[in-house]
Amino acid sequence: MEDFSKTSEALLRFVEQLDEENAIKLANEALLEGINPIYLLDVMNEGMRRVGKLYDSKDYYIADLIMAGLIFRQVLELEKMTEFFHRTCDKKVGKVVIGTVSGDIHDIGKDIFRHMLEAYGFVVIDLGVDVSREVFVKNVEKHKPDILALSGVLTSTVKEMREVVNSLKESGLRDKVKIIIGANHLTLDSFKYIGADSYATDASEGAKVCREWIDGKE
Repeated sequence: MEDFSKTSEALLRFVEQLDEENAIKLANEALLEGINPIYLLDVMNEGMRRVGKLYDSKDYYIADLIMAGLIFRQVLELEKMTEFFHRTCDKKVGKVVIGTVSGDIHDIGKDIFRHMLEAYGFVVIDLGVDVSREVFVKNVEKHKPDILALSGVLTSTVKEMREVVNSLKESGLRDKVKIIIGANHLTLDSFKYIGADSYATDASEGAKVCREWIDGKE
């Protein structure tokens, strides 16, 4: 198998520098040369993490985060990447309901996570953004997913995530679904407060947790 380490480092630099043209060009070339799409997703995710750190250190602004997300999305839409998703989706491994909780309209992190889940073979029902707890409960009851994924960029979403979990308890559905929460601001304390089964500050790690849950069931 070809060693893509140099290509990966170059791609990381392009994403970190928000070099849209070169990042997409190099990603496409790597796919044509046979890079594993899952590995490419991990590389792109690391690039996003670097951009996030620059944002946290106030070297980048919210517009830069949005640009990084747009680069990621364009890579996901490359022909070889979409072909891989379609092939993988024929091998269903589990079902996930996902959405950004009420009070938050951010979707970049959710969308990246959704695509990673699809790459792992999950069927994903995406409820979108600003999703009420009632809608989450309704869709867990309707679709009977293996996993419910709650996303939220704003720190204020911690309370809403907890309310979603509590609503599932009140509806008698909590024990029927695994819950993973995702956001950069989450900590062990906030995870315990919310009452989910796992949390992730990184889309790639979160997708791996979901796959491990399914593998454990099998």
